Amino acid sequence: MLQELKAVEEKYNQVTALLSDPNLSSNPQKIKELARERAELEPLVKKYQEYKKIHREIEESKVILSDPAAEQELKVLAETELEKLKEKAGELEKELKLMLLPKDPNDEKNVILEIRAGAGGDEASLFAQDLLRMYTRYAEHRGWKWELMEVSYSPIGGIKEAIINIQGKKVYSFLKYESGVHRVQRVPKTEASGRIHTSTATVAVLPEAEEIDLKIDPRDLKIEAFGASGPGGQNVNRNYTAIRITHKPSGLVVSCQDEKSQHRNKEKALKILRTRLLDIARRQQQTKISQDRRKQVGTGERSEKIRTYNFPQSRITDHRLNENFYDLEKIMDGELDELIEKLIVFFQARALEEDKSAGVLNQQIEP
Repeated sequence: MLQELKAVEEKYNQVTALLSDPNLSSNPQKIKELARERAELEPLVKKYQEYKKIHREIEESKVILSDPAAEQELKVLAETELEKLKEKAGELEKELKLMLLPKDPNDEKNVILEIRAGAGGDEASLFAQDLLRMYTRYAEHRGWKWELMEVSYSPIGGIKEAIINIQGKKVYSFLKYESGVHRVQRVPKTEASGRIHTSTATVAVLPEAEEIDLKIDPRDLKIEAFGASGPGGQNVNRNYTAIRITHKPSGLVVSCQDEKSQHRNKEKALKILRTRLLDIARRQQQTKISQDRRKQVGTGERSEKIRTYNFPQSRITDHRLNENFYDLEKIMDGELDELIEKLIVFFQARALEEDKSAGVLNQQIEP
Protein backbone atom coordinates (compact mmCIF):
# COMPACT_ATOMS: atom_id res chain seq x y z
CA MET A 1 0.00 0.00 0.00
CA LEU A 2 2.71 2.46 0.99
CA GLN A 3 4.78 1.59 -2.07
CA GLU A 4 1.78 2.10 -4.34
CA LEU A 5 1.01 5.52 -2.84
CA LYS A 6 4.64 6.60 -3.10
CA ALA A 7 4.78 5.43 -6.71
CA VAL A 8 1.66 7.45 -7.57
CA GLU A 9 3.15 10.55 -5.90
CA GLU A 10 6.44 10.11 -7.78
CA LYS A 11 4.58 9.68 -11.07
CA TYR A 12 2.58 12.84 -10.35
CA ASN A 13 5.78 14.81 -9.69
CA GLN A 14 7.35 13.48 -12.90
CA VAL A 15 4.33 14.47 -14.99
CA THR A 16 4.25 17.92 -13.36
CA ALA A 17 7.95 18.40 -14.19
CA LEU A 18 7.39 17.34 -17.81
CA LEU A 19 4.55 19.84 -18.19
CA SER A 20 7.00 22.57 -17.16
CA ASP A 21 9.50 21.56 -19.86
CA PRO A 22 9.69 24.38 -22.47
CA ASN A 23 10.67 21.85 -25.15
CA LEU A 24 7.17 20.41 -24.92
CA SER A 25 5.47 23.59 -26.17
CA SER A 26 5.70 22.38 -29.79
CA ASN A 27 3.73 19.20 -28.99
CA PRO A 28 0.17 20.19 -27.95
CA GLN A 29 -1.09 16.59 -28.14
CA LYS A 30 1.55 15.43 -25.63
CA ILE A 31 0.71 18.38 -23.35
CA LYS A 32 -2.96 17.38 -23.48
CA GLU A 33 -2.15 13.76 -22.60
CA LEU A 34 0.11 14.75 -19.69
CA ALA A 35 -2.43 17.26 -18.37
CA ARG A 36 -5.11 14.56 -18.41
CA GLU A 37 -2.81 12.12 -16.60
CA ARG A 38 -1.91 14.73 -13.98
CA ALA A 39 -5.59 15.54 -13.39
CA GLU A 40 -6.34 11.83 -12.84
CA LEU A 41 -3.50 11.43 -10.33
CA GLU A 42 -4.02 14.70 -8.44
CA PRO A 43 -6.98 13.76 -6.17
CA LEU A 44 -5.17 10.68 -4.82
CA VAL A 45 -1.86 12.54 -4.38
CA LYS A 46 -3.53 15.44 -2.53
CA LYS A 47 -5.33 13.00 -0.24
CA TYR A 48 -2.07 11.13 0.45
CA GLN A 49 -0.25 14.39 1.22
CA GLU A 50 -3.04 15.36 3.62
CA TYR A 51 -2.72 11.95 5.28
CA LYS A 52 1.06 12.38 5.71
CA LYS A 53 0.53 15.84 7.22
CA ILE A 54 -1.93 14.41 9.77
CA HIS A 55 0.60 11.72 10.73
CA ARG A 56 3.33 14.34 11.24
CA GLU A 57 0.99 16.20 13.58
CA ILE A 58 0.24 12.94 15.42
CA GLU A 59 3.96 12.40 15.99
CA GLU A 60 4.34 15.99 17.26
CA SER A 61 1.51 15.44 19.77
CA LYS A 62 3.14 12.19 20.94
CA VAL A 63 6.46 14.01 21.49
CA ILE A 64 4.73 16.58 23.72
CA LEU A 65 2.99 13.83 25.72
CA SER A 66 6.25 11.95 26.27
CA ASP A 67 8.19 15.09 27.28
CA PRO A 68 8.55 15.15 31.12
CA ALA A 69 9.37 18.88 30.98
CA ALA A 70 6.14 19.81 29.15
CA GLU A 71 3.48 21.67 31.17
CA GLN A 72 0.38 19.71 32.20
CA GLU A 73 -1.96 22.11 30.44
CA LEU A 74 -0.04 21.64 27.18
CA LYS A 75 -0.22 17.83 27.59
CA VAL A 76 -4.00 17.97 28.05
CA LEU A 77 -4.34 19.99 24.84
CA ALA A 78 -1.99 17.60 23.02
CA GLU A 79 -3.98 14.57 24.21
CA THR A 80 -7.26 16.10 23.02
CA GLU A 81 -5.70 17.01 19.69
CA LEU A 82 -4.21 13.52 19.34
CA GLU A 83 -7.63 11.87 19.56
CA LYS A 84 -9.01 14.17 16.84
CA LEU A 85 -5.99 13.56 14.63
CA LYS A 86 -6.25 9.76 14.99
CA GLU A 87 -9.95 9.92 14.04
CA LYS A 88 -9.14 12.06 11.01
CA ALA A 89 -6.29 9.72 10.01
CA GLY A 90 -8.69 6.76 10.14
CA GLU A 91 -11.16 8.53 7.85
CA LEU A 92 -8.41 9.46 5.39
CA GLU A 93 -7.11 5.90 5.38
CA LYS A 94 -10.55 4.59 4.38
CA GLU A 95 -10.77 7.18 1.62
CA LEU A 96 -7.30 6.29 0.32
CA LYS A 97 -8.14 2.59 0.22
CA LEU A 98 -11.28 3.34 -1.77
CA MET A 99 -9.32 5.56 -4.16
CA LEU A 100 -6.78 2.77 -4.70
CA LEU A 101 -9.45 0.33 -5.83
CA PRO A 102 -9.15 -0.49 -9.55
CA LYS A 103 -11.08 2.07 -11.58
CA ASP A 104 -13.79 0.94 -13.95
CA PRO A 105 -12.43 2.06 -17.34
CA ASN A 106 -16.00 2.72 -18.51
CA ASP A 107 -16.95 5.14 -15.71
CA GLU A 108 -16.22 8.24 -17.80
CA LYS A 109 -18.29 7.05 -20.75
CA ASN A 110 -21.71 8.01 -22.04
CA VAL A 111 -24.31 5.24 -22.07
CA ILE A 112 -26.82 3.47 -24.27
CA LEU A 113 -29.77 2.72 -21.98
CA GLU A 114 -32.29 0.12 -23.13
CA ILE A 115 -35.70 -0.40 -21.53
CA ARG A 116 -37.97 -3.30 -22.47
CA ALA A 117 -41.42 -4.28 -21.24
CA GLY A 118 -41.33 -7.67 -19.51
CA ALA A 119 -44.03 -9.82 -17.94
CA GLY A 120 -47.42 -8.20 -17.47
CA GLY A 121 -48.74 -7.31 -20.92
CA ASP A 122 -50.07 -3.77 -21.37
CA GLU A 123 -49.24 -2.81 -17.80
CA ALA A 124 -45.60 -3.79 -18.36
CA SER A 125 -45.44 -1.45 -21.37
CA LEU A 126 -46.89 1.42 -19.30
CA PHE A 127 -44.32 0.75 -16.56
CA ALA A 128 -41.53 0.71 -19.15
CA GLN A 129 -42.75 4.13 -20.26
CA ASP A 130 -42.64 5.34 -16.63
CA LEU A 131 -39.03 4.12 -16.32
CA LEU A 132 -38.10 5.92 -19.53
CA ARG A 133 -39.50 9.16 -18.12
CA MET A 134 -37.72 8.56 -14.78
CA TYR A 135 -34.30 8.18 -16.40
CA THR A 136 -34.71 11.07 -18.82
CA ARG A 137 -35.82 13.32 -15.95
CA TYR A 138 -32.81 12.16 -13.91
CA ALA A 139 -30.55 13.00 -16.85
CA GLU A 140 -32.07 16.48 -17.00
CA HIS A 141 -31.59 16.97 -13.23
CA ARG A 142 -27.88 16.18 -13.65
CA GLY A 143 -27.47 18.42 -16.68
CA TRP A 144 -26.85 15.52 -19.06
CA LYS A 145 -28.05 15.45 -22.66
CA TRP A 146 -30.21 12.58 -23.84
CA GLU A 147 -31.49 11.46 -27.22
CA LEU A 148 -34.15 8.90 -28.08
CA MET A 149 -32.45 6.46 -30.42
CA GLU A 150 -35.30 4.04 -31.07
CA VAL A 151 -38.75 3.38 -29.62
CA SER A 152 -41.46 0.80 -30.20
CA TYR A 153 -44.91 1.75 -28.87
CA SER A 154 -47.62 -0.56 -27.53
CA PRO A 155 -51.24 -0.16 -28.74
CA ILE A 156 -52.36 1.54 -25.50
CA GLY A 157 -49.60 4.15 -25.49
CA GLY A 158 -46.90 2.44 -23.45
CA ILE A 159 -43.60 1.27 -24.90
CA LYS A 160 -42.47 -2.22 -25.82
CA GLU A 161 -38.86 -1.08 -26.12
CA ALA A 162 -36.94 2.20 -25.95
CA ILE A 163 -33.27 2.96 -26.47
CA ILE A 164 -31.75 6.27 -25.39
CA ASN A 165 -28.27 7.73 -25.57
CA ILE A 166 -27.27 9.75 -22.49
CA GLN A 167 -24.23 12.01 -22.67
CA GLY A 168 -22.51 13.89 -19.87
CA LYS A 169 -19.86 13.72 -17.17
CA LYS A 170 -19.32 10.21 -15.78
CA VAL A 171 -22.77 9.03 -16.87
CA TYR A 172 -21.90 5.33 -16.73
CA SER A 173 -20.48 5.62 -13.20
CA PHE A 174 -23.90 6.80 -11.96
CA LEU A 175 -26.19 4.56 -14.00
CA LYS A 176 -24.28 1.25 -14.23
CA TYR A 177 -26.07 -0.28 -11.22
CA GLU A 178 -29.51 0.27 -12.81
CA SER A 179 -29.14 -2.79 -15.08
CA GLY A 180 -31.56 -5.56 -14.14
CA VAL A 181 -35.22 -6.44 -13.71
CA HIS A 182 -37.46 -3.71 -12.26
CA ARG A 183 -40.77 -4.90 -10.79
CA VAL A 184 -43.92 -2.82 -10.29
CA GLN A 185 -46.89 -3.56 -8.04
CA ARG A 186 -49.96 -1.40 -8.65
CA VAL A 187 -53.58 -1.38 -9.80
CA PRO A 188 -53.59 -1.06 -13.60
CA LYS A 189 -55.80 1.61 -15.17
CA THR A 190 -57.53 -1.17 -17.11
CA GLU A 191 -58.34 -3.17 -13.93
CA ALA A 192 -61.98 -2.62 -12.94
CA SER A 193 -61.89 -4.74 -9.78
CA GLY A 194 -59.02 -2.79 -8.18
CA ARG A 195 -56.70 -5.80 -7.89
CA ILE A 196 -52.97 -5.16 -7.61
CA HIS A 197 -50.96 -6.58 -10.50
CA THR A 198 -47.25 -7.33 -10.67
CA SER A 199 -45.41 -6.49 -13.87
CA THR A 200 -41.79 -6.15 -14.88
CA ALA A 201 -39.50 -4.25 -17.21
CA THR A 202 -35.82 -4.82 -17.90
CA VAL A 203 -33.15 -2.12 -18.00
CA ALA A 204 -29.74 -2.53 -19.62
CA VAL A 205 -27.09 0.17 -19.18
CA LEU A 206 -24.23 -0.19 -21.66
CA PRO A 207 -21.15 2.04 -21.88
CA GLU A 208 -21.25 3.70 -25.27
CA ALA A 209 -18.69 2.19 -27.62
CA GLU A 210 -16.54 4.49 -29.71
CA GLU A 211 -14.92 3.53 -32.98
CA ILE A 212 -11.56 3.23 -31.24
CA ASP A 213 -13.07 0.65 -28.84
CA LEU A 214 -14.34 -1.72 -31.50
CA LYS A 215 -13.67 -1.97 -35.21
CA ILE A 216 -16.45 -3.48 -37.32
CA ASP A 217 -15.63 -4.93 -40.72
CA PRO A 218 -18.11 -3.39 -43.22
CA ARG A 219 -18.20 -6.76 -45.00
CA ASP A 220 -19.82 -8.23 -41.87
CA LEU A 221 -22.80 -5.88 -42.16
CA LYS A 222 -26.02 -6.27 -44.10
CA ILE A 223 -27.63 -2.82 -44.39
CA GLU A 224 -31.24 -2.52 -45.60
CA ALA A 225 -33.43 0.55 -46.09
CA PHE A 226 -37.20 0.38 -45.63
CA GLY A 227 -40.18 2.70 -45.23
CA ALA A 228 -40.56 4.19 -41.76
CA SER A 229 -43.87 3.75 -39.94
CA GLY A 230 -45.34 5.27 -36.81
CA PRO A 231 -47.62 4.04 -33.99
CA GLY A 232 -50.47 1.94 -35.32
CA GLY A 233 -48.57 0.98 -38.44
CA GLN A 234 -49.50 3.95 -40.64
CA ASN A 235 -46.85 5.05 -43.11
CA VAL A 236 -45.27 8.33 -41.99
CA ASN A 237 -42.60 8.55 -44.65
CA ARG A 238 -42.98 7.04 -48.10
CA ASN A 239 -39.24 7.37 -48.73
CA TYR A 240 -36.96 4.56 -47.62
CA THR A 241 -35.37 6.38 -44.66
CA ALA A 242 -35.53 3.64 -42.02
CA ILE A 243 -32.43 1.48 -41.65
CA ARG A 244 -31.97 -2.14 -40.56
CA ILE A 245 -28.42 -3.38 -39.92
CA THR A 246 -27.63 -7.06 -39.44
CA HIS A 247 -24.24 -8.07 -38.04
CA LYS A 248 -23.68 -11.39 -39.82
CA PRO A 249 -21.16 -13.04 -37.45
CA SER A 250 -23.28 -12.47 -34.31
CA GLY A 251 -26.76 -12.31 -35.82
CA LEU A 252 -27.48 -9.03 -34.02
CA VAL A 253 -30.11 -6.87 -35.76
CA VAL A 254 -30.60 -3.15 -35.09
CA SER A 255 -33.27 -0.95 -36.68
CA CYS A 256 -33.67 2.84 -36.55
CA GLN A 257 -36.46 4.89 -38.10
CA ASP A 258 -36.93 7.95 -35.87
CA GLU A 259 -35.00 10.35 -38.10
CA LYS A 260 -36.20 11.66 -41.48
CA SER A 261 -32.68 11.23 -42.82
CA GLN A 262 -31.46 7.79 -43.87
CA HIS A 263 -27.92 8.86 -42.99
CA ARG A 264 -28.89 9.81 -39.40
CA ASN A 265 -30.80 6.54 -38.93
CA LYS A 266 -27.77 4.60 -40.16
CA GLU A 267 -25.50 6.56 -37.80
CA LYS A 268 -27.77 5.80 -34.81
CA ALA A 269 -28.09 2.12 -35.71
CA LEU A 270 -24.31 1.73 -35.99
CA LYS A 271 -23.83 3.38 -32.59
CA ILE A 272 -26.28 0.95 -30.95
CA LEU A 273 -24.77 -2.05 -32.78
CA ARG A 274 -21.22 -1.10 -31.81
CA THR A 275 -22.24 -0.69 -28.16
CA ARG A 276 -24.03 -4.05 -28.05
CA LEU A 277 -21.09 -5.87 -29.67
CA LEU A 278 -18.65 -4.29 -27.22
CA ASP A 279 -20.91 -5.32 -24.33
CA ILE A 280 -20.91 -8.94 -25.57
CA ALA A 281 -17.11 -8.92 -25.89
CA ARG A 282 -16.69 -7.38 -22.44
CA ARG A 283 -19.00 -9.94 -20.83
CA GLN A 284 -17.16 -12.82 -22.47
CA GLN A 285 -13.87 -11.42 -21.21
CA GLN A 286 -15.25 -11.03 -17.66
CA THR A 287 -16.46 -14.62 -17.70
CA LYS A 288 -13.04 -15.87 -18.72
CA ILE A 289 -11.27 -13.82 -16.05
CA SER A 290 -13.55 -14.80 -13.16
CA GLN A 291 -17.01 -16.20 -12.64
CA ASP A 292 -17.12 -14.69 -9.15
CA ARG A 293 -16.07 -11.10 -9.68
CA ARG A 294 -18.46 -9.68 -12.24
CA LYS A 295 -19.37 -6.27 -10.86
CA GLN A 296 -21.83 -4.67 -13.27
CA VAL A 297 -24.94 -5.65 -11.32
CA GLY A 298 -24.70 -8.17 -8.51
CA THR A 299 -23.34 -11.24 -10.23
CA GLY A 300 -23.68 -9.42 -13.52
CA GLU A 301 -26.81 -11.25 -14.67
CA ARG A 302 -29.55 -9.00 -15.94
CA SER A 303 -32.15 -11.56 -14.89
CA GLU A 304 -31.77 -10.42 -11.28
CA LYS A 305 -34.71 -8.57 -9.74
CA ILE A 306 -33.03 -5.46 -8.42
CA ARG A 307 -35.92 -3.21 -7.39
CA THR A 308 -39.65 -3.22 -6.64
CA TYR A 309 -41.90 -0.18 -7.08
CA ASN A 310 -44.97 -0.56 -4.83
CA PHE A 311 -47.46 2.16 -5.74
CA PRO A 312 -50.24 1.42 -3.18
CA GLN A 313 -47.72 1.89 -0.33
CA SER A 314 -45.69 4.61 -2.14
CA ARG A 315 -42.61 2.49 -1.47
CA ILE A 316 -39.56 1.54 -3.51
CA THR A 317 -37.47 -1.41 -2.31
CA ASP A 318 -33.95 -1.88 -3.61
CA HIS A 319 -33.22 -5.57 -3.05
CA ARG A 320 -29.43 -5.19 -3.17
CA LEU A 321 -29.43 -2.54 -0.45
CA ASN A 322 -32.27 -4.33 1.35
CA GLU A 323 -33.69 -0.87 2.02
CA ASN A 324 -37.03 0.87 1.48
CA PHE A 325 -37.55 4.40 0.13
CA TYR A 326 -40.90 6.08 0.78
CA ASP A 327 -40.71 8.93 -1.75
CA LEU A 328 -41.84 6.95 -4.78
CA GLU A 329 -43.43 9.93 -6.56
CA LYS A 330 -40.23 12.00 -6.39
CA ILE A 331 -38.05 9.08 -7.49
CA MET A 332 -40.34 8.36 -10.46
CA ASP A 333 -39.94 12.06 -11.33
CA GLY A 334 -36.19 11.53 -11.66
CA GLU A 335 -34.96 12.38 -8.16
CA LEU A 336 -32.68 9.34 -7.97
CA ASP A 337 -29.65 10.94 -6.31
CA GLU A 338 -30.06 9.46 -2.81
CA LEU A 339 -30.78 5.96 -4.12
CA ILE A 340 -27.91 5.94 -6.61
CA GLU A 341 -25.42 7.43 -4.12
CA LYS A 342 -26.27 4.62 -1.66
CA LEU A 343 -25.75 2.02 -4.40
CA ILE A 344 -22.33 3.48 -5.26
CA VAL A 345 -21.26 3.36 -1.60
CA PHE A 346 -22.64 -0.18 -1.24
CA PHE A 347 -20.74 -1.55 -4.24
CA GLN A 348 -17.57 0.33 -3.28
CA ALA A 349 -17.71 -1.23 0.19
CA ARG A 350 -18.27 -4.67 -1.31
CA ALA A 351 -15.31 -4.23 -3.66
CA LEU A 352 -13.20 -3.12 -0.70
CA GLU A 353 -14.18 -6.23 1.28
CA GLU A 354 -13.33 -8.45 -1.69
CA ASP A 355 -9.89 -6.87 -1.96
CA LYS A 356 -9.37 -7.19 1.80
CA SER A 357 -10.23 -10.88 1.69
CA ALA A 358 -7.72 -11.22 -1.14
CA GLY A 359 -5.09 -9.62 1.09
CA VAL A 360 -4.69 -6.53 -1.07
CA LEU A 361 -5.81 -3.85 1.41
CA ASN A 362 -5.30 -5.51 4.79
CA GLN A 363 -2.13 -3.68 5.69
CA GLN A 364 -2.20 -0.34 7.45
CA ILE A 365 -1.00 2.67 5.53
CA GLU A 366 2.07 4.33 6.99
CA PRO A 367 3.22 7.75 5.79
